[in-house]
Amino acid sequence: MKVFTIGFTRKPAERFFGALGEAGVRRIVDVRLNNVSQLAGFAKRDDLAYFARALHGIEYVHRIDLAPTQRMLDDYRRGALSWAGYARAFTALMRERRIEASVPRELIGDACLLCSEDEPHHCHRRLVAEYLRAHWGELEIEHLR
Repeated sequence: MKVFTIGFTRKPAERFFGALGEAGVRRIVDVRLNNVSQLAGFAKRDDLAYFARALHGIEYVHRIDLAPTQRMLDDYRRGALSWAGYARAFTALMRERRIEASVPRELIGDACLLCSEDEPHHCHRRLVAEYLRAHWGELEIEHLR
């Protein structure tokens, strides 16, 4: 089974949607806490769902259970929590939520985990994909750029 990840910042819509289409993504799984921010531009929930469906027939799903808590995110953004601390806290939250049991495998297969961060290195979408691979086994992860 394969899962993709992508962030929308620093990407024009043409590159973003082109990458999804070229990869053969069937579903966007939005793992953002807030998916309606005016700062998200084309990646605002309703716009993103429309463009993904209209351009490539891609389904859109928002999974808040795959997002960090607001406090965790705020602590990381203001520097009160290092990346390592954030990663540990978010991994503990996924374990507590038992996402390996609550997230259907068919939801993740050929799907793309979406968040805002341009690169996956310091983004929770990578942590979600790696956590699921650790619990499910065979899960290939590809980060779209």
